[in-house]
Amino acid sequence: MLGRTLVGSSIYAAARMGRDAALAEVETALLDERRRATRAEIDAVAALPLDRLPDLIALAHQVRLAWCGPEVELESLINAKSGACPEDCAFCSQSARHSSDVDVYPFLDLDDVVAAAHATREAGATQFCIVVAVRGPEERLLRRVIDAVCAVREETGLEVACSLGLLTTEQAARLAAAGVRRYNHNLETCREVFPRICTTHTYDDRVETARLAVDAGMELCCGGILGMGETLAQRLDFAFELAALEPCEVPINLLDPRPGTPLGDQPLLSPREALQAIALFRLVLPGTWLRLAGGRERVLGELQAMGLLAGANALIVGNYLTTAGRPPEDDLALLDALGMPVADGPGEGRFIVDATGAHPRPARRSIPVT
Repeated sequence: MLGRTLVGSSIYAAARMGRDAALAEVETALLDERRRATRAEIDAVAALPLDRLPDLIALAHQVRLAWCGPEVELESLINAKSGACPEDCAFCSQSARHSSDVDVYPFLDLDDVVAAAHATREAGATQFCIVVAVRGPEERLLRRVIDAVCAVREETGLEVACSLGLLTTEQAARLAAAGVRRYNHNLETCREVFPRICTTHTYDDRVETARLAVDAGMELCCGGILGMGETLAQRLDFAFELAALEPCEVPINLLDPRPGTPLGDQPLLSPREALQAIALFRLVLPGTWLRLAGGRERVLGELQAMGLLAGANALIVGNYLTTAGRPPEDDLALLDALGMPVADGPGEGRFIVDATGAHPRPARRSIPVT
């Protein structure tokens, strides 16, 4: 019996050493060698059982501080045109092809957009994103968006981002010339999964618009939605596909299934799965702003603080496109409790942009993981 116990203990110790080695290799790569982790190294960490999640979260937090610093960037958005979108994205209640009860309205009056931007500034955010539900902007809509961009910048001083669907080269250049700092165009999911999420345009269509935005001189905000039936391996595919585009920001949405959409009955991710994914995205994208966005209240619930400790360093505050968020004051109180400073101005703690592109600014100070 004693022999069996010793053998069992030896097997457990060897397995534990193997699991610790996986984390140690990624830690060495990202913190000591300052290089990106390889897919094999990330796969080994992803294979750790979920009972090792605290160790994964601790490493992700160290990487976030070392590569990005302690600041958390806040952004608010406005759904400036809602519903009646011709595309068939399976998660989206704004598609005209789905039977949802989402509000449908044309582009808002300029005064309404500017008022929302003032509210964003008052909530402590430094960036304001104008979102419209379209395949891509036709000329009249593009002109109205550009007018809104100029008004928001002049009256509030906020950085302005836009999410207007698929772009042409000429449209991207006009948005950049109008002062759009960042363009949001999500891939939504990995290449393998995309065809079962959308059929009215392709994954490559989205990649092309992302590249056009960068070529025009805008920063790229490009992420997606987790929990649409993808496997863990496919989530890692997605993270590496995003990394290849070198976005400045990756929004991480957690699917909140909407009635009337094809994914309306999709089970929610568990909080532990969501936290694991956030931490793995941080390891794959060490110098990128990871912005917790839609679905965080419903999926993470009382564990939203853990999402920030797992590597996220940006938040959407207020409401999302078609769902209500929580009051910005609650997020500000959460950050205060965590000792995480809010970025207090455009570009604060974010990136250096030079002739070769955008690069993460080195952390100004380090906060130890306790």
